[in-house]
Amino acid sequence: MSDRHTVALAVAGIVGAWWSAAVPLIPAIALGVVALAVRKPWLLVAAVALMSSSLGERAWAGLDPVAPGVFQGEATLVADPVPAGEGMRAPVRAQGRRYEAWAYGRAARDLGGRLAGDRIVISGSVRPIQPLPDYQAARHIANRLSIDRINSHREGSPPYRLANWLRRTIASGAESLDDDRHSLLTGLSYGDDRYQSPVLSDDFRAAGLTHLLAVSGQNVAFVLILARPLIKRFDYRGRWVLTLGVIGFFALVTRFEPSVLRATAMAAIAATATLLGRDASSRRVLALAVALLVLIDPLLVHSVAFRLSVAASAGIILWAPRLAERLPGPRMLAEALAVTVSAQLAVAPLLIATFGGVPVASLPANLLAAPVAGPIMMWSLSAGVVAGLMGGPLAHAIHWPTGVGVGWIEAVADWAASARLGELRAPHLVAVLIGAGIWWLGRRRLLRAAATAGLAMVLLLPAVALRISDPPFHTVLDTGIEVWRDRHTVVVVLGPSRSTERLLEDLRRAGVGAVDLAVADRGTRAQRDQIRSLRERMWVGAVVAPPGHRVGGASTIRTGQRVLVGGLEAEVVSHDPRLVVTITPKRGVASPS
Repeated sequence: MSDRHTVALAVAGIVGAWWSAAVPLIPAIALGVVALAVRKPWLLVAAVALMSSSLGERAWAGLDPVAPGVFQGEATLVADPVPAGEGMRAPVRAQGRRYEAWAYGRAARDLGGRLAGDRIVISGSVRPIQPLPDYQAARHIANRLSIDRINSHREGSPPYRLANWLRRTIASGAESLDDDRHSLLTGLSYGDDRYQSPVLSDDFRAAGLTHLLAVSGQNVAFVLILARPLIKRFDYRGRWVLTLGVIGFFALVTRFEPSVLRATAMAAIAATATLLGRDASSRRVLALAVALLVLIDPLLVHSVAFRLSVAASAGIILWAPRLAERLPGPRMLAEALAVTVSAQLAVAPLLIATFGGVPVASLPANLLAAPVAGPIMMWSLSAGVVAGLMGGPLAHAIHWPTGVGVGWIEAVADWAASARLGELRAPHLVAVLIGAGIWWLGRRRLLRAAATAGLAMVLLLPAVALRISDPPFHTVLDTGIEVWRDRHTVVVVLGPSRSTERLLEDLRRAGVGAVDLAVADRGTRAQRDQIRSLRERMWVGAVVAPPGHRVGGASTIRTGQRVLVGGLEAEVVSHDPRLVVTITPKRGVASPS
């Protein structure tokens, strides 16, 4: 079977899983067996499409909603609990189903101390998630479990215990790092970014560096390099078994995230091809991995992380080697630039379709940060374990270079977020693709120089637009946040969204770099946290909130009061149950919020 056929297998698997029609499974499997027996690749492609479609329909049918009611019993954590506002949430498996479990108060504190694989006996209630979003379906979750009380808990199976011990050991060894750098280290090492601050998390999104915190093929390759001295001691079959064992255990440590599944499947297929003495190109390995994963779990096609991982890998495999050959300059820089450009171009259509844009800063940020991320990951999985076991001054000394490296990545992300370079939208991407095509096909230096200049202009356009555009007087952002702008004066009224990360992202994408007046209309603890993070990100002048608020440093205002800031005036129309204000320019007409 040629590489072209294996790529067709992957595409057929994806299309079939997306289609998810009620195709009879047994005839589809029989067709695949026949195709293998008679060695007809295109017949096998058709069989894979039918099988993935049938399996996809069965997977969707398995997402049956439960009737609302009381829950009593044991549940197993599928992944680690994640802070969510004032509570905790975690996917759990119980009574043959997966649930998204939520907990608050004491139950949240009890849940926060557990890790994936642990088993908890709980009391609570269940209800279906309606409508069911695709990202929940991709995780095989269709119902919500509200935990009232965790009655008892116990650790999971031995493999989970070992994986959790390793995670805790690495984390404890890096306690000398501050909170942000500690969360970056665990994210770079094994994908645990649960305790990132909202500001740091938004910095990484603005810089296009979030993929560094999602375990990828690079992480798997580094783990195999670390295990190589042990693996080399065995014969071919022993090496294969041990390689698969190392890959499987690392997938367990990193919680079988979609990008991990793609990377581990590719590594396992490559190891198997080596055992069998067969050459397997990277293109073939990726295609076979995708086809295999989609047949095992058809709902993966609805995972944004899986799609981005596959697209980035395909871009690097198809374009990076040839692009590196054509780029001038030192080979190391040319190869790094080729990998970054190839991956960014491949994922750009998905990022624009899903999130609305691609940060322009992602290209320089990845060139500056990515080369440092790999050594940090290798250091933490080797010397970092020693630091966790020994503790004390030795751990501090071991993680001194870690702090320097992680600090560099943190600084790059902060620069990228504050540089206000804007985002590429669909028209920009079309222009970039045209310019890249001209540069690639052009044979004359003058034509390539013109294409390079055109690409530079396109990349600069979003930053120029942010600085010269005249924003509207009143804007309602996606999360319900309202922004009033008059020349250099900005007033922001926080909306109902409790997500600090969404607040920072919305204001950043709207080009807001400073806030003269922030109105915490409800004065809740969630808005207190939002104001705190907003002050960390940018300059914030006055903050006002209703009576009984919980926002530290905010002034209390009531119905009828007015606040004058710059060229705008805010008048409180009502303060019960929340502040309702009208914003009026000094020489304009009121605009109600």
